[in-house]
Amino acid sequence: QVQLVESGGGLVQVGGSTRHSCVASGNTVSINRMGWLRQPPGKERELVASLASGGKTEYAESVKGRFTISRDHTNQNMVFLEMNDLKVEDTARYLCVTTRWGFGRHEYDNYGQGVEVAVSS
Repeated sequence: QVQLVESGGGLVQVGGSTRHSCVASGNTVSINRMGWLRQPPGKERELVASLASGGKTEYAESVKGRFTISRDHTNQNMVFLEMNDLKVEDTARYLCVTTRWGFGRHEYDNYGQGVEVAVSS
């Protein structure tokens, strides 16, 4: 079992930036990728970004060029999601996830509690 603790979130104005962090503990050897999902109000969850242990990344089309997922240099079990040029449609609950699977398989083994991001115009 992997435990995920997130921090970040909050209220941000359109065009602004924010950053989340997520640290994994427990059975971290089982982790292939860490990433972030988001769930906008009244909508389905969607992948935002993920980062493989080898450094490869993937992003949702809607966030490419604005969001960056990265790993802490000293703790490979800690990831960040830098969110820039925020739009109202980025308003959502952002959840940190881990998975044993590679890219293309959208199944996740562990979920964090999530952080709320509200983007105001």
